[in-house]
Amino acid sequence: MKEIVRSLVVRILTLEALFLLRRHRPRVVMVTGSVGKTSTKDATFAAFTKTRFVRRSEKSYNSDIGAPLAVLGLPNGWNSPLQWVRNIIDGALLVLAHTPYPEWLIVEVGADRPGDITRSLTWLKPEVVIATHFPAVPVHVEFYDSPRAVVAEELAPLTWLSPGGVAVINGDDGAASSFELPEGVERITYGFSNTAAVRITRLRTLVAKGKPTGISFDVSWGSERAHVSLSGVLGAAHATAVAAGIAAAVGTGMSLEDAVSGASAYEAPPGRMRIITGTAGITLIDDSYNASPAAVLQGLEALRSISGAGKRIAVLGDMLELGAYSIQEHVRIGKAAAEAADVLITVGVRARGIAAGALEAGMSGESIAQFERGSDAATHLAALAEERDVLFIKGSQGMRMERVVRALMADPSEAAKLLCRQDPEWMLR
Repeated sequence: MKEIVRSLVVRILTLEALFLLRRHRPRVVMVTGSVGKTSTKDATFAAFTKTRFVRRSEKSYNSDIGAPLAVLGLPNGWNSPLQWVRNIIDGALLVLAHTPYPEWLIVEVGADRPGDITRSLTWLKPEVVIATHFPAVPVHVEFYDSPRAVVAEELAPLTWLSPGGVAVINGDDGAASSFELPEGVERITYGFSNTAAVRITRLRTLVAKGKPTGISFDVSWGSERAHVSLSGVLGAAHATAVAAGIAAAVGTGMSLEDAVSGASAYEAPPGRMRIITGTAGITLIDDSYNASPAAVLQGLEALRSISGAGKRIAVLGDMLELGAYSIQEHVRIGKAAAEAADVLITVGVRARGIAAGALEAGMSGESIAQFERGSDAATHLAALAEERDVLFIKGSQGMRMERVVRALMADPSEAAKLLCRQDPEWMLR
């Protein structure tokens, strides 16, 4: 019965969204990929806001219900029947009203199950598609026949572009950069590659008093070059997200100066490589929103790049929804952790494979601690971590690693503002 009601609500809201799109005809930017969608969506929104009337989808709502909510500008009703009724009524009023509507919509789409993105494409037609990263073993792969099937669905939005459309492609990603686009679609690449149209160079980790504080980098577009500084975040992934947003902006007619000015105000979503002050002078790198092998490797690389601090501690929870690839991928992450961290803390049954991989790679058993629950790991870390230590914390959504972050924050009262999954609906789970 619950699924029937949900399906009915989705159909009604989608129909309302479709009517609104036909009336106002906004230009749609669609963000797709296995890794980095939400950060890229938010960075693109920041780049566009300098000169354009724009709306983005909320948080990481990229499912069949997330897209219509983004078009309608309505909140997620979660488990509240009353809120969903309000959304349906408000959606109907929006269709009937003649109020100003954004010229641009930036919508994130995701593939949790086969057909998720395809269903959105039947009614939401993009003019611009941003393709982020498509690793060999993507998240949610256990629900598909193969990793290739996941990538094929995530790349599907590129095939729906019409002549004159713009494909903003991650030039550092093999699957995206080699994808054959429909005839008449413009390709604009971004990334660290020498051939990228919007190229990232001189990426640096900013450090103050021995602690990481942010990143800086340059971006170039043709003969133009600009500098970007982002405080409170760490890692190449944020530079890539900002470059994608800038590429979408300049590719649709904005000047590089305006795009960079807007993108410089980008604020990373909670749980994505955000720097948080911890207890006893430690630094927390909060990447707790979710975890796939590719995203964990990116985070570990950022941890490895930090120098001049105390101990580098990797706190890694289970990576879920990997199906038959789970064992090998956890071991692979463990080997990478041995290269990036001085200390490894694992949380969960599957994460035992991370510890095994680290041991296999030569990490000392004395530098590894394994726990079943995040709360026990947090207690251990409170006694272990010392001033100037840097902790990288990551795990799949179901592991709720943000609770470990919260337990180690210098000011837990800021959790609602800084951490992911702090809505009342999540807190009760």
